[in-house]
Amino acid sequence: MTDPTTSTARPASPAQTTRAGPVPALWMLVMITLAGTLAMHIFVPALPIAGEALHADNARMQLTISLYILGLALGQLFYGPLSDALGRRPALMLGMAIYSIAGVVAWQAQSVEMLIAARFFQAFGGCAGLALGRAMIRDTAAPDRAVQRLAVLNLVVAIGPAMAPLIGSLLTSTLGWRTVLLALCLMGVGNLLFVWRLMPETAQATGRINLPNLAREYRTLLHSPAFIGYAIGGGCVTTAMFAFVASAPFIFVEQLGKPASHVAYYLSLLILSISLGNFITNRAIHRIGLVRLMLSASLLSLAGGISMLVIVLAGWASVVTLEASVLLFTFGVGMTGPTALTLAVGINPKVVGSAAGLYGFAQMGIGALCTALAGLGDNPALGAAVVLATAAVIGQIALRSALRFDRQPPG
Repeated sequence: MTDPTTSTARPASPAQTTRAGPVPALWMLVMITLAGTLAMHIFVPALPIAGEALHADNARMQLTISLYILGLALGQLFYGPLSDALGRRPALMLGMAIYSIAGVVAWQAQSVEMLIAARFFQAFGGCAGLALGRAMIRDTAAPDRAVQRLAVLNLVVAIGPAMAPLIGSLLTSTLGWRTVLLALCLMGVGNLLFVWRLMPETAQATGRINLPNLAREYRTLLHSPAFIGYAIGGGCVTTAMFAFVASAPFIFVEQLGKPASHVAYYLSLLILSISLGNFITNRAIHRIGLVRLMLSASLLSLAGGISMLVIVLAGWASVVTLEASVLLFTFGVGMTGPTALTLAVGINPKVVGSAAGLYGFAQMGIGALCTALAGLGDNPALGAAVVLATAAVIGQIALRSALRFDRQPPG
């Protein structure tokens, strides 16, 4: 097998070539993906006010966030196989319908228990776009072209949680906390209409859900060291940044003494960094190739995570030093995410939907774990730094291990 550090672009195998037929507009894929990721942290600024209105303590209000991430993870195991059986479009319509109905319930919730349950089902519906948008790209594009389009969706996955607190804070302060939930509901209804009227079908449905076959598909993927490596590595690099997003208010306000209103602007810089990484991916993928680009970018994230840990341990933490290290980390995210995803779902072209769902499950599961671990202890900056550095190391090991077992045609 070709040395992964010198591989260039991988040519498409016959099973991976672009299928004839309509290609979904990229803006629609962005909208259905954004619905799931934006809702993750958009409600964070409203938690104290909503908790007071619903007579709920902080611990119960935090469940509206943690169970949302859990719903995103679990739902992706459902929509991938469903879309292989019924088609991408019907599965998307079901997901957007669940997202919209749950959004109405959350908007009108009169108790924290109802709100928690509605948020879980909102995530369960919203993750349909997160999983199937990726599958639809791989249905209609060869690997190199798929990386370019997946880079855009990876940007949405990364920046959705980053820009969500800014939007949530603006809505909460101007129109009230329920407006945040209403906005998500309206977004779900709009996406449902888009899918119904404009979204083409991209996969040939098998016509039935075969549970034994589904079990075999998941077993095949779980027994593939290459797929597991890409899923763990891609998840560690892409969603470990959630730990910093969740810890940012405590780091900048409580530890560094900055105004709370500045936190959203610090986080918005991450969007620029990830966007730059995506831009370079689109420009460089044909010259550098999937493998070299992925490995080089993951090293940047590793350097960012380790530098943040060194900065915190040495007592050099400031807005400038912490932002610089995290921006380096997220710059690598913008390039590693789409390349790892493309390689992961290309392991077995016959089960792209199941692979996309399982990859998304790993990605969000790792994000939820990193967020929870960053909250341990009484030093938010140290907690976030340890999580980012550890995730980057694990991601580097996992990606390199995956390449050793990958049997896709090398470049």
